[in-house]
Amino acid sequence: MRNWRRLAARAGGAAIMLALVYLAAAAVAGWIPLDHPAVAQQGGEVPGGTLGSASDADIWRDVRRGLQGYVSIPDKQAGVLIQSEGQNWRAIRNGPLSVYGAWILLGIIAVVALFFALRGRIRIDAGPSGATVERFNGVERIAHWLTAVSFIVLAVSGLNMLYGRYALKPILGPELFADLTRLGKYAHNYLAFAFMAGLVLILVLWVRDNLPSRVDLAWLARGGGLFSRHSHPPARKFNAGQKILFWAVVLGGLSLSISGIALLFPFEFYMFNGTFKVLNVFGLGLPVDLSSIQEMQLQQLWHAAFGLLLIAVIIGHIYIGTVGMEGAFDAMGSGMVDANWAREHHSLWAAEAKKAPAPGNE
Repeated sequence: MRNWRRLAARAGGAAIMLALVYLAAAAVAGWIPLDHPAVAQQGGEVPGGTLGSASDADIWRDVRRGLQGYVSIPDKQAGVLIQSEGQNWRAIRNGPLSVYGAWILLGIIAVVALFFALRGRIRIDAGPSGATVERFNGVERIAHWLTAVSFIVLAVSGLNMLYGRYALKPILGPELFADLTRLGKYAHNYLAFAFMAGLVLILVLWVRDNLPSRVDLAWLARGGGLFSRHSHPPARKFNAGQKILFWAVVLGGLSLSISGIALLFPFEFYMFNGTFKVLNVFGLGLPVDLSSIQEMQLQQLWHAAFGLLLIAVIIGHIYIGTVGMEGAFDAMGSGMVDANWAREHHSLWAAEAKKAPAPGNE
């Protein structure tokens, strides 16, 4: 019995040896095509010009750049397989933009609250006279409120897009939050045109009165009298602070409008490419081969950043125009302001225009 086992083991070993010898001889003789893709793989590379587990640096670099391929469907953007700048956009939007933007808004609210606690409401030193003069006419007030109301809706809906899922969604629930966000999106898109119309109106109506003058330097040197009582530097129809606000709203609103139009009509405008080419004259080395998707991402970041800055500016304006200063709201409420308020805060305007109390208010 043992002899049979030994013979079987030897026979099996001999068969294995013969098989190995045959395979080696066949490979040398070319009987077995080891260059076939399904048979031979060396170093992770598949013969025949295709890629296996190894990567080709040039190909992947193009893929990450968002290299545009060819597609037969109408949406040519589908030809971009991977657009890795989207990761950068998301990281900036949900990172520095959101974080610093929140700190800016909280900071301006804290500053306003601290100013109110220390300074209190800025009163009319001489007290209300009971007589009123016209500060703004009906057309001016319409232009102001058209711009103001549309901007407030744009600001609230924009902040919801940026922070809503963190601040409101846990409170409202996903269904109600989704409905409100959808309504906010429609309001944001359509009221943008009302905001643009308001910008044009206030620019036409007030640009002449908001040009800088020497009087503004004196006003700024004394802090506009905001930090001390019984101090009212002379000012014309708009003081230096209001002029700064005016140009911040006009120029900031213009930037928001341009980037907003680019977002409303995607892949139609390529502003950053042209802008970067101009800036590169100064040796900045900015990229000038931006894809259409990159343009959209930059426009969205720009739009959000300028929106946050303008919201912070308007918070200060709302404070001064309401609880911060006695009699200030009347200027845009009824258009009529107290005569003492006019003499204290805009003495040159009151004198040059020879404002007299309105009939029936003597």
